[in-house]
Amino acid sequence: MLERELEAAITAAKKAEADILEIYSKPFDVEIKEDHSPVTQADKRADKIIRKYLHSIFPEDVFLTEESTDFIERLSAKRLWIVDPVDGTKEFVSRNGQFTTNIALCMNHEIVVGVINVPVLGLTYYAVKGQGAFRLDKDGKAERIHVSSREDKLISLRSVSHFKPGEADFMERNATHFQGEPVPTGAALKFARIAEGEADFFIRSSSGTKEWDVAPGDLILKEAGGFMCEPDGKDFTYNREDVYNRKGYVMGNKRQPWMFK
Repeated sequence: MLERELEAAITAAKKAEADILEIYSKPFDVEIKEDHSPVTQADKRADKIIRKYLHSIFPEDVFLTEESTDFIERLSAKRLWIVDPVDGTKEFVSRNGQFTTNIALCMNHEIVVGVINVPVLGLTYYAVKGQGAFRLDKDGKAERIHVSSREDKLISLRSVSHFKPGEADFMERNATHFQGEPVPTGAALKFARIAEGEADFFIRSSSGTKEWDVAPGDLILKEAGGFMCEPDGKDFTYNREDVYNRKGYVMGNKRQPWMFK
């Protein structure tokens, strides 16, 4: 079930990857959108490639993407593709390689297919609800991934470009639970690192992210045995009228009470 959707999402991400890397390899212009966030031709071209390809296979499905107009009619859609063609545009612009392409299929307000593609690394992380989480390497080899079993001395992550004072305060208050300083990690790579057991915890206290930043990572992390939720412990729902993640979120390898204080 949903194998066709998964295959299409991975193919769409890989098709977009070629254009993203072509632009990344050369000088490019950066525009500033109304919300003061950057956008490049990589964002715009990848968005069109992904939407065109998925629409050709699933013409009845609708889309919520960062780089296209949001139509309120999507709220009644049975199937919604949630897409961020280049998650971490600031990382793309700074050329640190820590940007991703995020594609998720939402049905009945939950994510059932999730794909995170990492163009620079040639890695693709994916999951289908109830079927586990996997990492696909550039040679086409798929390997099942799982969160770590660490319960203390956790490896924590922080955003490269959006590390907020509230998050720094949380880390300082709970320093005894962590080993070392939080590792700067861009875009949806944070989900991947925790899902594959390389890291264990991340908190976002601000409201700047949107559904397309977290949708595929939410499913991949949970299918890998981890969790993602709002700071009060409530699971996310998707295809909301307000696409902002207003409360922020917490994610990790295992829920522990101190994570929600």
